[in-house]
Amino acid sequence: MYLIIVGAGQIGTPLIESATRDGNEVAVIEYDEERANHAASEYDCLVIHDDATVKDTLSDAGAEDADAIISTTDQDATNTMVCLLAKEIGIPNIVSVVHNPDHMNLFRQIGVHTIENPQRLIADYLYRAVKRPAIIDFMQLSGNAEVFEIGVAEDAPIAGKTLQEADNEGLLGDDTLIVAIEQPGDEPPITPKGGTRINAGDILTVYSASGATPDITDTFGHYEDHEATRQ
Repeated sequence: MYLIIVGAGQIGTPLIESATRDGNEVAVIEYDEERANHAASEYDCLVIHDDATVKDTLSDAGAEDADAIISTTDQDATNTMVCLLAKEIGIPNIVSVVHNPDHMNLFRQIGVHTIENPQRLIADYLYRAVKRPAIIDFMQLSGNAEVFEIGVAEDAPIAGKTLQEADNEGLLGDDTLIVAIEQPGDEPPITPKGGTRINAGDILTVYSASGATPDITDTFGHYEDHEATRQ
């Protein structure tokens, strides 16, 4: 894949590292001379020290042949201009960081895949880790829906039951679905069926249309979430 990355800052640099490590052909555009020089010395990629909001700069980076462009600067105005130019050139996959949530809809209107301000996402994640200690990992979907990972405690109501038994006893609501089970050991996660038994110590990947509420985490034996949400 031929990838153009705009910005070699806190977001762009690890992206450059990942993209080059995976063997992609990468071009980087960075306006700051020091950052551009650092990227050129550290990574196997083309680095252009110039203004990415100028169409000729994108052309110098090979935009006409690019499979994707990712704009990672800390200015939404810059990212917007880069995306508009990329759209005009015809780059098929355009992705941008969006720092101000109020600008999210603008990026979507011009057909850009968006990534919310990473600093805000990290802050929300850290707060969630304190507020909801039962949740190992989570992904927020549209509305209140979430996909989350949670361990099964020894005294969990669902421990020792099959999915069918748990459903018959009303332990899983209509909007809650266990999509994967990771059992202790090195075996890969399994996709559960009705007869699959859930045991204490299992790590479950769960989809819930109403989110990982304390009433839902009770099913997996994590009653501490009630206390955490009252604080």
